Amino acid sequence: MINGAHIVVHSRDAEADRDFFRNVLEYPHVDAGGGWLIFKLPPAEVAVHPTTGPEAQELFLMCDDVEATMRTLTAKGVEFTQPVTDQRWGRLTRLRLPGGGEVGMYEPRHQRATEL
Repeated sequence: MINGAHIVVHSRDAEADRDFFRNVLEYPHVDAGGGWLIFKLPPAEVAVHPTTGPEAQELFLMCDDVEATMRTLTAKGVEFTQPVTDQRWGRLTRLRLPGGGEVGMYEPRHQRATEL
C-alpha cells in the first residue's frame, strides 16, 4: 500500500535551495548520498485543480499566521514577491527561493486534511 509521497522541486540552483530548506526553514533531512538531501516535510495534503492549459504542479507551504511567519522569514533574509491577499480559502503570499523559483505560502481558512 502507498505509505507516503515524495515531492520534487526543480531548481536552477539546487544547492542554494537545499541550504534554504535546511538552514532557513530548518527542516530535518537525510543525505541520500553525494549531498542529495531529502527533507522531512510538515504534514501535507494534495488538491487536484482543473486546468485548460498544460498540467503543472505547485508547492504551497502552510502556516498558522501568515504575517508572523513572514516576519520570521524576512529576518532570515527571505524575499516575499507578493503581498498577502485574501482568498476564499486562505491568506496567500509567495516567497522566492534562492535558486530563483517561487513557492506559495498561506494561512488556510479551510479544514486541513492533515488533521484527519
